[in-house]
Amino acid sequence: MGSLGRCLARSLLRGQPGLSLPPGLRCYGSAPPELQEKTLVLVKPDAVQRRLVGNVIQRFERRGFKLVAMKLLQADQGLLDKHYQQLRQKPFYPALLAYMTSGPLVAMVWEGYNVVRSTRAMVGDTDSAVAAAGTIRGDFSMHVSRNVVHASDSVETAQREIGFWFQRNELVAWESGDRDYTWGP
Repeated sequence: MGSLGRCLARSLLRGQPGLSLPPGLRCYGSAPPELQEKTLVLVKPDAVQRRLVGNVIQRFERRGFKLVAMKLLQADQGLLDKHYQQLRQKPFYPALLAYMTSGPLVAMVWEGYNVVRSTRAMVGDTDSAVAAAGTIRGDFSMHVSRNVVHASDSVETAQREIGFWFQRNELVAWESGDRDYTWGP
């Protein structure tokens, strides 16, 4: 069923018969699939230890993004070596590896319009000293080496990283009931 068909079906189910839109216009809540992105967010061990997981999730939910996968796990070196492949030759990598294996973390996949760029803005600068107030790192991070969360930096990176942390069948496709209130025409 196309987006207009879904819109009409939702409208009829809500008791609003007779909805008609001019050609080329979409119903609220029917963003084209190509505008839907997914991104990986990791709540790092320092944030799990400090009981900040709920605060991080709440920010994404309030923004209107849809959670499509989540798990608590203890990351191993093999997984982290794949994830941080471009950092493996950096002098700080052993400390990063020790930090990321120091306790459990929460891996999540969020979906939504422009979710990668929006997430990067929500997360804030890697260095907590310059991360803006109101960002996750600006509000919760205390040091660049304990910066609470990881977020994919591009759509391509997100696709690759999601593949490291989740099997395809772990991503849940579901229809959000608030789509009419979070998408424009």
